[in-house]
Amino acid sequence: MKAWQFTNTHEPLVLADVEEPSAAPGGVVIDIKAAGLCHSDVGMLEDEGWLSTLAKRPITLGHEVAGVITEVGDGVTDFQVGDCVGFCPTTSVGAPGYGFDGGFSFKAAIGQEALVRIPDNVSFLQGAAGTDAGMTSHHAVIANGQVKAGDKVGIIGFGGLGSIGARVAVLAGAQVYVAEVNENIWEQAKEIGATAVAKSIADFKEVGLDVVVDFAGFGTTTAEAIETVRRGGRVVQVGMGRLESTISTKALILSEVTLVGSQGGTKEDVQGVYDFFATGQLNPTITEISFGEIPEGLEKLKRGEVVGRLVARIAD
Repeated sequence: MKAWQFTNTHEPLVLADVEEPSAAPGGVVIDIKAAGLCHSDVGMLEDEGWLSTLAKRPITLGHEVAGVITEVGDGVTDFQVGDCVGFCPTTSVGAPGYGFDGGFSFKAAIGQEALVRIPDNVSFLQGAAGTDAGMTSHHAVIANGQVKAGDKVGIIGFGGLGSIGARVAVLAGAQVYVAEVNENIWEQAKEIGATAVAKSIADFKEVGLDVVVDFAGFGTTTAEAIETVRRGGRVVQVGMGRLESTISTKALILSEVTLVGSQGGTKEDVQGVYDFFATGQLNPTITEISFGEIPEGLEKLKRGEVVGRLVARIAD
């Protein structure tokens, strides 16, 4: 079968012929129906710092995976052939696209511990987006941001993660202020319930934001978040658009800001997002592409041309 594989930094993905996987004891094989594209995939192609996260090279990228089980291994009791599932990338079995071959192909094998059932009325495109973008956003806002009703919450970046995170904050009862450089999607932010939108989180300095969640992570955004959040406020760092940031320790200390890193989430976060999807209360913008368009999709992500979450439909 065909797979888009990563070989090295600063080199394009290679369309390779790879062997179809088989189900190990305690694991399953799925037919991949959808695979999400993430800014971390772009980072992998651009920054040598990501190489240490890989178990092997070449490797099939794609850590946001959804599909239908076609084979179960010995010892699998909770799932069966025909079940629709997403992969949680943060369990002990490891992350697809990092620890083993991921979703930019047509079949994938994984341990049953990582599986989350996709509700009947949730699409595979949503199922893929919910595994990382949804999970990460839910975890950052609810678990690490500790957002509650009545809070004033700043969201930096209204892309694939930020758009979900902003809506989750709205559903939690918060007033949400979005910082997004792309004015073309400001209206979308307002449509999901944002109180106001601006290019920089610094524009909301006078609001007194209780929490700022930075889904962009381009260094300067982290610094601006620390200098904008209210005294005693909380900054949650999610985005890794850059792997380093220069911050004002003066602002951090004198304003007694809590700075928290937020990585991924749990199966419960994935399930929580799927449940929101199922009710229709959370319906993030998804830009669909084909399997063959994955390399160009990553280029569009790099150029900031993608609206919402970018997901490849692998098969119908």
